[in-house]
Amino acid sequence: MTTTGARPAWYALAPGGWRDYVTLLHPPYTAWHLSYVVIGGCLAPDVAWERLAAAVAAFALAVGIGAHALDELRGRPLRTSVPDGVLRAAATGSIASACAIGVLGAASFHLWLAALVPVGLFLVLAYNLELAGGRFHTDLWFGLAWGGFPVVCGYAAVSGTIGPAALAAAAFAVLLSLAQRALSTHVRFIRRRVRSVHGRLELRDGTEVALDTARLTAAPERGLRLLTAAVVLLATSLVAVRL
Repeated sequence: MTTTGARPAWYALAPGGWRDYVTLLHPPYTAWHLSYVVIGGCLAPDVAWERLAAAVAAFALAVGIGAHALDELRGRPLRTSVPDGVLRAAATGSIASACAIGVLGAASFHLWLAALVPVGLFLVLAYNLELAGGRFHTDLWFGLAWGGFPVVCGYAAVSGTIGPAALAAAAFAVLLSLAQRALSTHVRFIRRRVRSVHGRLELRDGTEVALDTARLTAAPERGLRLLTAAVVLLATSLVAVRL
């Protein structure tokens, strides 16, 4: 039997001080989902880099800071020591700033884009606050909110429309986000809820392999690391092509 003393996430730093604030940002996952915005923007017929940068900044605020601060307020899943007041202020300020960027961008480009702002606000609050009894805190809603929606917004912010390429890429992002969710749900369960692990695997050749936390999490976490790198590199390659 092994007793789990695992950190709450594979990217979590040692607890305490400034490290808690870094952990709170979920750096690899934030980079992953910001890459969807970049992918969407780079698929537009003509890339307006200023508008794409503004869209990335809005999602960095809303998702990277706001959504993660709200998530930490609900039960402290990352076990940080960031004060509740700081989390509330970070969530409120970052989400409000993201909405302001969206509204100002729509006013200077295409007014209909302002309709995406309340959609994004709803997705952040409904998912992370688990509104309506958690009906919006499901795998599908995760894929739509953190996969498909960023792609569509990136494309729309740059082109002023939502074309077939944006919808196809959004479907790709939804499916990839569902794969992320499948892997991360298993890992989170082991790291955050399991107290101890005991048992063994009996192989066909008669040998035995002991079960422990590392064996249960190693493969899905390696997959998550590789997928994170792959999505970021895809976004980077599209930027290089369009520059």
